[in-house]
Amino acid sequence: MFDVTPRTLRFYEAKELLFPQRIGQKRLFTKRDRARLKLILRGKRFGFSLEDIRQLLDLYYKGDGQKMQLTESYKLASKRLEDLEAQRAELDSAIADLRDQLKWAEKMMSSLSQHRIAV
Repeated sequence: MFDVTPRTLRFYEAKELLFPQRIGQKRLFTKRDRARLKLILRGKRFGFSLEDIRQLLDLYYKGDGQKMQLTESYKLASKRLEDLEAQRAELDSAIADLRDQLKWAEKMMSSLSQHRIAV
């Protein structure tokens, strides 16, 4: 359903992110567990640490109608967006520099090829 391995599920359980019911050797993942897993995977996709994700999930139970959870999630997501945008700017700059270097190399190779033909 979520395209994760049993090992991943056990890992998240060990990190206290998921709490499946145990029936003998089997684990039963409830609707709540599936919702938590969806949020864990989304958080990982956005680049949040597992500890950040665990702390945000734990705020669900504060009893304040999820106000603190939403507030903290918003703060963390805003910071992550800033970081991603800064990384993108750095990548854009590196890409532009590399393109310039490739254009220079193309001109040099073309010049060297023409020089050999003219000789």
